[in-house]
Amino acid sequence: MSTNAEAMAQLKEFRRSIDNFDAALIHILAERFRVTKAVGALKASADLPPSDPNREAEQVARLRDLAKSADLDPDFAEKFLEFVIREVIQHHKQAAAK
Repeated sequence: MSTNAEAMAQLKEFRRSIDNFDAALIHILAERFRVTKAVGALKASADLPPSDPNREAEQVARLRDLAKSADLDPDFAEKFLEFVIREVIQHHKQAAAK
């Protein structure tokens, strides 16, 4: 059994790891949105629709498979991707309106 001090030290290490993962996620999402912004500009200039349901369905299936292989809840992965896709589509619509 660990002491309170040992538990607090371990908790601090876990939290440091979580903070690092959160920072990495933010940076990765920022990079992803930079690319999707370029996609939105390209779609707007080529008069393409802001969303691509076939591509989105493929991405959901692909990420569900990745989640399963990573031992992550596929439903969570799908909800997360759907949230990101909604944001991207909003950006694309804004780019098309300009």
